Amino acid sequence: MLSDRRQRVLQALVQEYIANAQPVGSKTLVNRYGLHVSPATVRNELSILEEEGYVVSPHTSAGRIPTDAGYRAFVNKLLEEECENPQDGSFEGIRARAGRLDQLLDEVSAQLASLTECLSVVMAPSILAGSVKQVSLVSFSLRTALMVVVTSSGKVLNRGLEFDQDVDPEELAEIQNSINILIGGKTASQIGTMRSETTLVDTLTSPLGAYVLDQLFSCMKEGEPSRSSKLGLPSLLSKPEFSNSTAALPVLRVIEDDVMLLGLLEDVFDDGDLEILIGSENPRSQFSGVSVVAAQYGPADAHGIVAVIGPTRMDYSKVIHAVRAARSELNR
Repeated sequence: MLSDRRQRVLQALVQEYIANAQPVGSKTLVNRYGLHVSPATVRNELSILEEEGYVVSPHTSAGRIPTDAGYRAFVNKLLEEECENPQDGSFEGIRARAGRLDQLLDEVSAQLASLTECLSVVMAPSILAGSVKQVSLVSFSLRTALMVVVTSSGKVLNRGLEFDQDVDPEELAEIQNSINILIGGKTASQIGTMRSETTLVDTLTSPLGAYVLDQLFSCMKEGEPSRSSKLGLPSLLSKPEFSNSTAALPVLRVIEDDVMLLGLLEDVFDDGDLEILIGSENPRSQFSGVSVVAAQYGPADAHGIVAVIGPTRMDYSKVIHAVRAARSELNR
């Protein structure tokens, strides 16, 4: 447990290092942060903080920089002091400008990247977890039709249908009605189970009905479960920490792979609330050099993820507020 004075010294050092990315000395802390103690006292406190693993000196004669443990102590104190649900108008008007879910993801991601100057990631709710809200079958000809599926998470999926014999549009309309009555509210996995059930109405157990049901299942399965909007990569790579390509490469490999990125972000969550992982706290070694601030949005059974990825030297206060504000907007 840090003493109050030691906590103040650590808070000041982290703030200074976040701002300037340079090792911090005792005189700088005294002159800029009103600690009301002498530089000698601050040097003594910094020595103790170093012994306890909160700061480290990169060079013998240099000042000190925070360790992951130092950032963690800083963030924990920050979370204690700030309001749990801050009012933030940073994302007002975004929903009005975005007519579709993918547009909303892009708008929120762009604003988040702008506010934080880090990489923003907004992942759509899972298609496979989401349920069918409505299915439309649009006849183009006697041999072709278009299936349009709207999910509970707001996704719209399309799939072309081709028939090996003529299909009357009225017959297709009957199948559409039966699907919306019996399949509405069902997830992809439930639809997969229903395909083998004998309790379905005749229109869905006929060869045509069975074919359409199979196509609906495939459409849900092949939907984009990890569609993401990722913006702000140039800002991330411009940070001094990533001037060396060796440091940036592992992060870039994960960011480029939606499936791997989704897995990493899913690993973040313990209780579904805002989560912050700093450097070595990340479960994947590729992210040991960055921090992740992430939150889930949407219903528990079909949630999405909003996150910011940046250097461990990120402005945590700004990022936490921005992620919470983005989550609030997406929850609407």
